[in-house]
Order: sequence, then C-alpha cells, then structure tokens
Amino acid sequence: VQLVESGGGLVQPGGSLRLSCAASGFTFSSAVMSWYRQAPGKERELVAGFLSFGGLRNYADSVKGRFTISRDNADNTMYLQMNSLKPEDTAVYYCKARRGGSDYWGQGTQVTVSS
Repeated sequence: VQLVESGGGLVQPGGSLRLSCAASGFTFSSAVMSWYRQAPGKERELVAGFLSFGGLRNYADSVKGRFTISRDNADNTMYLQMNSLKPEDTAVYYCKARRGGSDYWGQGTQVTVSS
C-alpha cells in the first residue's frame, strides 16, 4: 500500500489549493478514504472523509463550505479542494486509506497559509 500526497505549499489567506493523494498497491475503489491534518503542537484531526466506499462525505465543522473532498476511482486518486484558506488551516495534511480493518497513511504535504 502506498499513498503519496502532493499539492501543498504556501498560499495567502483567502487563496486556494488542491491536494492530491495518489494510491497504489490496493483496490482503491474498495477503500474508505479520508484527509487528516496536524498542526504544530496539536493532535492529528479529521478534515474530510468518505463514510463509505464512495458515497456520503463528512467534514470537520471548521472546513465546511470551504473544502471539498472527491475521488477518482479510475485514476486511484483522492483530492481535497481547499478554498478561502485561513491561517488556522496551516498544517501537514495526510491522506488515509482504511481497508480490511487496517489504516494506511501517506507521508503528508505541508500547507502554509500566511501573508
């Protein structure tokens, strides 16, 4: 199982970024996928996720209306579109795959929101 995040970077407040999570080594369409983030000195938290193999989505209250999670099963890729970014969104963002009762994590991508 391999998960590789990309798309992070430095962006000004109010800006946008699109994160990608490229998956390999497992049947992507049958995995429950989600995005987490961890800011310095804080615990890792759920940002957005699929509640099942591809249907319902849930979002942290802090990102509702600004972030959108999506997936392309044909391309084995999950996305996180982040709009109206705020300084408090600064964190390392991780994708997670859950399958067969086990969780698999990517290495993370840094998102910094600063003027």
